[in-house]
Amino acid sequence: MVFAEQITIPELSGETPRRLFVYTPEELEEDEDRRYPVLYMFDGHNLFYDKTATYGKSWGLKEYLEEHHTPLIVVGVECNHEGSRRLEEYSPYRGPVAGDIIKNAQGRMTLDWIADTLKPVIDASFPTLPEREHTAIAGSSMGGLMAIYAAVTYNHVFSKAAGLSPSISIDLPALLADIENAEIGEDTRIYMDVGTMEMGRTGGWYRDLETVEQALFQKGVIPCLRMVAGGTHSEASWEKQIPVFFRHLGLE
Repeated sequence: MVFAEQITIPELSGETPRRLFVYTPEELEEDEDRRYPVLYMFDGHNLFYDKTATYGKSWGLKEYLEEHHTPLIVVGVECNHEGSRRLEEYSPYRGPVAGDIIKNAQGRMTLDWIADTLKPVIDASFPTLPEREHTAIAGSSMGGLMAIYAAVTYNHVFSKAAGLSPSISIDLPALLADIENAEIGEDTRIYMDVGTMEMGRTGGWYRDLETVEQALFQKGVIPCLRMVAGGTHSEASWEKQIPVFFRHLGLE
């Protein structure tokens, strides 16, 4: 079942409304005493329903979870669609992306809100396993960067992360510095990938991800990096990676 309600995040966008989506397993109604791990995800409007997805195609996550009877609660927060606000909310760094320059990077504020405001509400409202070892975060593109950043700098909250086609080029040196300086638990698992159809001819994106993978490995992280044959920068492509990153993060 997917619950959806309209919320505001005053710290980020004042009274601008957005939707919060929460998926709960069907088994929840059969066993009220059971508790579940939680996966937080960016771009919540693109996860469950084609009718709410920006480009008319969702990740199909509801169908996947139901078909596989996955014992997992998924929390998806819609981005701010106004102008370049999504880029600002989903970037911890200032830098260039998609022909634009992010000057008002609010990624840290976004994660503060998720960790300090949203998570306590979710834990109080749903039968969650609130501990770090049962809490994961994931996203694609800018959300992919945010997921990796969250597992590194908010490792006391998130022990698992998946960054699909992550926009690490905004400020790769800053990301690497954050990894080097962070206190990261050795049980941390991070999944990353990029599709061959979105890399361009040089393969520079994949090489940068290899650099990030090595930095994570040196910190004791259990990383997984994949080059997805034929993969594109789209929900249809990211949907196909769900079983792979679920397996690596131990969410099945």
